[in-house]
Amino acid sequence: MKVLIMAGGYATRLWPITKDNPKALLPVGNRVILDYILGNVMELELETYISTNRFFEAHFRPYAEKHGVGLIVEDTLHEEEKLGTIGAMKKAVEELGSDDYLVIAGDNLFSFSLTDFLRAYDGRTLIAVYDVGDLNLAKRYGVVVLEGDRVISFEEKPAQPRSTLISTGVYVFPKAVMERIDEYLSNGNRDSPGYFLQWLLERGEPIKAYRFSEYWYDIGSADSYLEALKTLLRESHVEEIQISPYAKIIPPVVIKRGAKILGRSMIGPYAYIGENCVIENSDVSDSIIFRNTVIKNSTIWRSIIDEKCEIRNLELRKSLVGGHAKIQRGE
Repeated sequence: MKVLIMAGGYATRLWPITKDNPKALLPVGNRVILDYILGNVMELELETYISTNRFFEAHFRPYAEKHGVGLIVEDTLHEEEKLGTIGAMKKAVEELGSDDYLVIAGDNLFSFSLTDFLRAYDGRTLIAVYDVGDLNLAKRYGVVVLEGDRVISFEEKPAQPRSTLISTGVYVFPKAVMERIDEYLSNGNRDSPGYFLQWLLERGEPIKAYRFSEYWYDIGSADSYLEALKTLLRESHVEEIQISPYAKIIPPVVIKRGAKILGRSMIGPYAYIGENCVIENSDVSDSIIFRNTVIKNSTIWRSIIDEKCEIRNLELRKSLVGGHAKIQRGE
């Protein structure tokens, strides 16, 4: 069995912060998303590969080399050109050969052990399923109906979901199923795992479900990104920083090297402050601030601010600010 971590998307729903930064390498607490996934994968001691695109190759190449994993690069530079997940899986099989594959979406954070997940694998396609507890929310995903641990119905993004159980981005596809990808794609089917699973089930391919609880985050929006931060940031990590005696830090927070927390600032809870940021007379909570950003006389709540921004004399709530922006009220 081989492990394939899918990180070939352009994350347009999180633009502008992902316009030049791959989503899988965004920070969540003191680690990046891919660190959580790879930490879980490494327990398996299986041959592991990251699948990405030419545009983000320079970001993933040093990461893959550092962690001793392989890199598969699709030759695309833009969203319109990219392969979908199934197309990228096909490319992996062409490069690495037929095998059973554990396929993991590179923007998924989940609470279960992959060791436990693979114990449930018995040669049938295996998918990880999670109860989102809301029929409207289920409409966004592949909805699963089970009989025991057997999938008896799978419908991608249904208008009328039959359950609140959804398929997450973790799958085991046996060798025989991987060898059907050509057939699936050559018939003009949609390049998406959910539609592939639906197609398999319609053709009598058995699919087994592994149910888990606690947490699961598909980092596809600012809200899910910030919720993941709140769940996974359990203790503070404060590096070498400058801090005013009048400033207050409310854990848990991450404050990276070179940051300056000046004046009567309040940082936290659930704040990430990147390298060399300057926060002066400002409150920042439930937010992610990327490196080299300056915030003065402002209140930032449940917001994401990209690198090299300047925010002055503002109250920002539920905002997403792209890199190099300069926003201020008054002088």
